[in-house]
Amino acid sequence: MNEQLPVAIVGLGRMGWVHATHLRRLEQAGVCRVAALVDIDVEKARRFATRSGCEAPVMGSVEELASSGVCAATMIVTPTEKHREHAALLVKAGHRVLLEKPLTGSLAGDREFCEELDRDYPTAVMLAFQRRFDGALAFAKELMDAGTVGKVFKIYSALEDSGPAPNGYQSDGILPDMSVHNVDEILWLTGRLPDRALAVGSRIYSHALTTCQEDFDDAMLYMWFGDDLLGQVQVTRNHVSGYRVESVIYGDQGQIQIGRFEQRPDAIVVEAFGKRGAADPLARKIFPGGKGGNAAPEFVDRFGPAYKRELEVFIDCCSRGAAFPTCHTDGLRAQTIISAGMRGLKTVADGVRLADV
Repeated sequence: MNEQLPVAIVGLGRMGWVHATHLRRLEQAGVCRVAALVDIDVEKARRFATRSGCEAPVMGSVEELASSGVCAATMIVTPTEKHREHAALLVKAGHRVLLEKPLTGSLAGDREFCEELDRDYPTAVMLAFQRRFDGALAFAKELMDAGTVGKVFKIYSALEDSGPAPNGYQSDGILPDMSVHNVDEILWLTGRLPDRALAVGSRIYSHALTTCQEDFDDAMLYMWFGDDLLGQVQVTRNHVSGYRVESVIYGDQGQIQIGRFEQRPDAIVVEAFGKRGAADPLARKIFPGGKGGNAAPEFVDRFGPAYKRELEVFIDCCSRGAAFPTCHTDGLRAQTIISAGMRGLKTVADGVRLADV
């Protein structure tokens, strides 16, 4: 690995601050060099530089970065509606990009952008699916692939926020915004694509607590992989007790549990259980959390190490000129499945009144 690879970051909002913090720590460890901090709010970028002791130049636009020549590797963490514009500008300038999901915010936009990338820049974009770099999920995949719980027939994946999307946040829908990670997780675990999908959505509580306009605050997505495998995704903004991320892999010889809810998470437990009556777990391992603290977004406690590892892999691939382990195509696949589920969407209006039965 080139220990001094220059890397810029564009966007110093909530998620950008998380990525920039990891980038700065990797710079301090000699893994890379922060080449530029870019944000339309230049003062915000300067505040990060001051607090972190970063000496990188501050810039106010992607155009300035593209013409500066300070680096050829960049993280993009700008609002969704700017993802395609910013990524396209930088890859045309010769950059390789780690792009926060989603690609564009719409299925049509994703398809158009993927066609452009496939044609002209097929290895330029790494899409930020941090779950693929999570130690707990990687261990669970090892157990699954080894046949520890037999033939897998169902995977359940939950992502539950403790509150609504922030005021002013742009959401293209709770399923496209949140469940894209869960869908990609299940595709990665199974190595398969579903042939059917169905979504259920509700507006039940937290949508009334924010100015963010979002279709639902609670939803489920079902995915059928033929007749032998089922994927279930649950997302919500209503888990008021705290951030909940859990996955369960069901096999005909047992199940694998990844994570469990704790109000102050500092460890992620992975356990594999055999059939009823077995005395001990088939496997058990504990992975460290992110320990983001009260000032950090709640998802850092769960995925902090995964975000750091994701960035390390991006830097390594850029240094070696290697292909990325995730790309734009992965984002398109996940959004295509979510869109199919939304076309079969069921809401309270579709429910059958018990009085009519």
